[in-house]
This record gives sequence, structure tokens and C-alpha cells, in this order.
Amino acid sequence: MAKVTTRYVCNSCGYASPKSLGRCPNCQAWNSFEEEVPSVVGGKARAGGAGGYGGISGGKLTALSTVGRREEPRTSSGIPELDRVLGGGLVAGGVTLMGGEPGIGKSTLLLQVADSLSRSGRSVLYVAGEESLEQIRLRADRLGVTGDIQLTRDTRAEHIAALMNEHKPALCIVDSIQTVTVEGEGAPGGVAQVRDGTSMLTRAAKETGTATVLVGHVTKDGTVAGPKVMEHIVDTTVFLETVGAFRLLRSVKNRFGQAGELGVFEMRGEGLIAVDNPSAAFLAERPVGVPGSVVAATIDGQRPMLLEVQALASKTPYPNARRVVVGLDPRRVDVVLAVLERRLDLTLGGLDIYVNLAGGLKVTDPGLDLAVALAVYSAVVGRALPGNVAVFGEVGLAGEVRSTQGSIRRAEEAGRAGYTQLVIPPGLDGRVGVRSVEEAVKAVWSGGQK
Repeated sequence: MAKVTTRYVCNSCGYASPKSLGRCPNCQAWNSFEEEVPSVVGGKARAGGAGGYGGISGGKLTALSTVGRREEPRTSSGIPELDRVLGGGLVAGGVTLMGGEPGIGKSTLLLQVADSLSRSGRSVLYVAGEESLEQIRLRADRLGVTGDIQLTRDTRAEHIAALMNEHKPALCIVDSIQTVTVEGEGAPGGVAQVRDGTSMLTRAAKETGTATVLVGHVTKDGTVAGPKVMEHIVDTTVFLETVGAFRLLRSVKNRFGQAGELGVFEMRGEGLIAVDNPSAAFLAERPVGVPGSVVAATIDGQRPMLLEVQALASKTPYPNARRVVVGLDPRRVDVVLAVLERRLDLTLGGLDIYVNLAGGLKVTDPGLDLAVALAVYSAVVGRALPGNVAVFGEVGLAGEVRSTQGSIRRAEEAGRAGYTQLVIPPGLDGRVGVRSVEEAVKAVWSGGQK
């Protein structure tokens, strides 16, 4: 008789266990385990027969050299920032998973995309799993949507796939995948439901050539809720997050383009509006002529941006001086402070040091080390940097300034923004650069690089 096995799967992260657990050891979620449909281990394939694999023969092999080359057809979403993140636009038959906190603007952005495509003459199918059709109409009126978008409240995966096969829309939006049900797979939002629903809709998208976007819930840790296999099934995974007054759309997986692309949006009454020049937006409120403020050229994902690194030094009333870091890696900042004390003889023992990356971003780029060093030095000595200076470079323990990833793009972004004096590592595109933190200090306050 075939052996029947039962396992329990965490509906938050997909961790599997032979028995139900009160708390998931992987994601620490409570009461998240659900029993999966029992599977049969054994059967004809393992019952013997000819050969060690039950007499099953292998399939046809294809040499890579004989496989033809085909560019995937793309359709512009009508929003250039979104096209940048997706690698050039929506891919016919491609499946995109969009995650983000509740209320961050996922449905708003996708309704804007649906409107743009429908006004260009393409058909759009919008599966409303969480809102009524009247609620969507109210949002459409607020956003000024005029396109003729086809709506449905039917969230059964089989019916959605049938609609895609019957109408073959250019775009299908499923909001959200956690509301999609598959017949005989348990309650909506369960591990099996989300996994099998994603597989069925992905197969339908490939067969019909429909660009499909699945909206996904996120956990308290900010990851997409549901089994991890869901992210492996889809072609592209993007996350929408809040940073200060802006919304950042970041791609973490893209089979049709480069992952790590970043799009910047601003939420307004008419919807999510793309920010064409993020550097100017993040530096708009920077004070000029204030000690401790440095313009740093960084790369977030694949996008160069200019950000403001701020530092403040004050006498400490405590036995142990405080070190407060916001938006940067605290351990890298500690290394930079140690280099300043050792290599530049800058006394920091009796000072509280506060370092902040203005704008709300969190960046772990080592290329911000030199900006942190100059900001702290400027704050301690009370001398402001000239207004035309931009900085980037990694700082080593010997006080040397090292090259960083994307140096050319960083320098070009600073040049476009009008910063004429760059304090950067040596060897970049014929520029002299600085070899140490000490040289960087001299270059800034002597009016030019060495």
C-alpha cells in the first residue's frame, strides 16, 4: 500500500515541517502553519519494472547552438520610470509580482498603467479581489482615468485563466494574488492556494501572451507573503517602498532585464507621479554653507543619485560619547571615525557624533565613506565645504581612498547637477583624484584637487 505523508507549511515564508508548530523557526510568525494536501509516496514509478527508473525513458535533447534568438516583445506602460525598472516595458507573456505595504500605492500605480494602455487601444483585464467595482470606479474618477478597462470580481484562478484565453488582453492585473482561489486547495491565501494560483496564471500568461501583474501582500519584515516558490515562478519581482515623501520602486528579480533598477515616484492627488531628477529632489532642502553637510554621489541598485550626508559634533555630557547613525551602516561609520582619529589626529573622544543620510534613504554603499569622513571633519572643525563640491570613495583602514562601483556614472551624475569640483578616488577617466583622506581634506579647502 502506498504511504501517505502529511506536512505542514508556514503560510508566511513557506517553511515546511512534518508537524504543526506554534511558531515558525524560519520567519518567527505565530500560528502560521497549515496542513498541505497529502501526497502519495510510491506508486508505479517506484514499483520496480524495467530499469532503475521504472522503465521511463528520457526526453529529447536540444543543443544550445541550434536554439534561435528571439527578442521578447515589449509594451510601454506609459510611465517611463516604471519602464526603467522593468527593463524597457511590459513583456508579452511575462509575469510581474509587485509587493509593498498596504496603502503605499500599488493599486493606484497599476490603475494608471491600465488607463495608459487602454487609451492606446489595448485591452486590459483588471481582477478586483479586494475592492468592489464601485471602489475602483471612485479611484478611477479621482485619478482621471478615461480608458475602458474590463473589470471582474471573479477570483477563481480557472476562470481568470479562461478569461485570458478568451479575450487575450494585452495586460492582466490581479489585485491581489492572496485572494485567488484554486478549486479543492483550501482557504484563500493559504500556501497551496497562492502557489497553485500563481502557477496557473503564469501558465495562462505564457499561452496567451498576456503581460500579467500580480499584487502581493507583504509580511511584517517587508517580504512578499506566501511560499517563496511564488517568487521563483514569476519572471519579475518589484517592491514599492516609502522613503520620506517619495515612493521607490525597486526590482529585485528580472528575467528580461537587469535587476536592481530603481524608480522614484511622488504621491499626489492625481496619483503616483514620476520624479525625473531624483538627485535634485533629494538635495532640494540642503542648507548651503553649513558645516557638516556634504553632497555624496552614490548608486542605489543601478541608478546614480546625489544625496546629502550630514554630520553634527557636540560635547558629550556622558562618560561615554554617543555615536548615532541614521540611513548608513553604523559599523562603516565607526571605521571612518577611527581613521579620522588615527590618521588625521582628529580628537573625537569627548564628542557625541551624529551622522545622517538626509531624505530617509537607507544606503549601505561603501562609496559614501569619504563623504562621511569629510562631513564629520567639517562638523568638528566648523568649516563648511564649498558649494560646488561632490564626493565619493571608499575609505580603508590605512586612510587610503579606494575606487568604488560605478565611478564613471557617479561622476557623470555629479557633473550633470553642476558640481564642478569632484573629490574622488584616483584613476577615473583621466582625473587626478585623491589617494588618502588627508589629501581629500586639503583638496576641499584649498580650492582644488591635488
